Amino acid sequence: MKNYKPKNRLTASEYIEGILKGDRVLLSRAITIIESNLKSDKILAKEIIQEILPKSGNSIRIGITGVPGVGKSTFIEAFGKYLITQGYKVAILSIDPSSQRSKGSILGDKTRMEELANSEEAYIRPSASGDTLGGVANKTGETMLLCEAAGYDVILIETVGVGQSETAVHGMTDFFLLLMLAGAGDELQGIKKGIMEMADMVVINKADGDNIRMSEKARIQYQNALHIFPQSESDWTPVVSTASAIKNIGIDKVWTEITKFKKLVTDNGYFEKNRNHQQIQWMYNNINEELKHLFYGSKNIAAQLNTLEEAIISAKISPVKAAQFIIEEFKKSFLKL
Repeated sequence: MKNYKPKNRLTASEYIEGILKGDRVLLSRAITIIESNLKSDKILAKEIIQEILPKSGNSIRIGITGVPGVGKSTFIEAFGKYLITQGYKVAILSIDPSSQRSKGSILGDKTRMEELANSEEAYIRPSASGDTLGGVANKTGETMLLCEAAGYDVILIETVGVGQSETAVHGMTDFFLLLMLAGAGDELQGIKKGIMEMADMVVINKADGDNIRMSEKARIQYQNALHIFPQSESDWTPVVSTASAIKNIGIDKVWTEITKFKKLVTDNGYFEKNRNHQQIQWMYNNINEELKHLFYGSKNIAAQLNTLEEAIISAKISPVKAAQFIIEEFKKSFLKL
C-alpha cells in the first residue's frame, strides 16, 4: 500500500496551472491530494504547495465561529453573496464535526449553502475535522493557500463551534468573527469568555422581528463586556453589531468593519507581523504532526504500546512510567536510523 499511486493523478505542473487559471475542478482535486495520507500524494502535495506559495497570501482570511444554533451557515451564505456583489471571489472552508470511527464528515455545507454553492464566484470545501487537535482539519492551511492562488480574495473559515477549534482557526486567520444570539442564557458564559477574548467583532445574529429589541440590548451588554479585556496587539478595538442573515440586514456593516480593521493593521504593520508569526507557527505544527506520524507509524512502537496497555490495566506499571518507557524506546530506535 505504501507505493500505491492512484491512476488519475496529474503532474504537479498540471495541477498548478489549473489552480492559477481558477479551474475549480483541478483545485478540488489538488485539495484532495493535500488531504490524502498516501505517501505518493504527500510528495506531490509538497511540490504543489511549494510552487503556488508565491502566488498566495493576497486575501483577507476571516475565521467565523459561534454557538450552536446561531445560524453560521445562513450568515456565511448571506455574507458570501454580499461579497460577490461587491466584486470579490469567496472561498468557504468549513470544518465539519466528524465521526470518530470513520473520520467522515457529518454535516455537508454545500447542502446548507445551496445558493452560494451554485455561484461561479464562490468555492465551498467542507472538510472533516477527524482527530486533529481542536477540530480543525490538518490541511486547512494548505487548502487556504491553494484557494488564494486560484484567485479567491476572501477566505472564510467556519469552525465547528466547540472545543479548541476556535483557537486553531484564530491562529491562521487575519480577522476573527464571533456570532452570538440574544438571550442565549448564562449557561454559555464559559464558552463566551474564552472566545470573546479572541474576537475582533461580535455579531448578534437573528436580530429581526420580535427579537430586535433584545438583540440591541445584547449588543450594548457585549460591547460593555469587551471593554474589560486588555487592548490587543493590533490596536484594534473590537466592535459589536446586530444582523439578520435571513433578512439580509446588517451584513454590509460587517464588511465595513473588516475593511476598517484591514486598513488599520496594514498601516501599523501588525498585519504582516501576524502573518509572519502564523507562518512560523505553521512550521512547528507540521513538525508536531510529522513526529506524531513517525512515532505511531512505527511497528515496533505499536507492538510495545499494546503490551504496555495490558500492563497498565493489570496494574503492573503506572501510565506515567509506561509513557517514559515508550519514549525511551522510540529515542533508541530513532538513534539507530
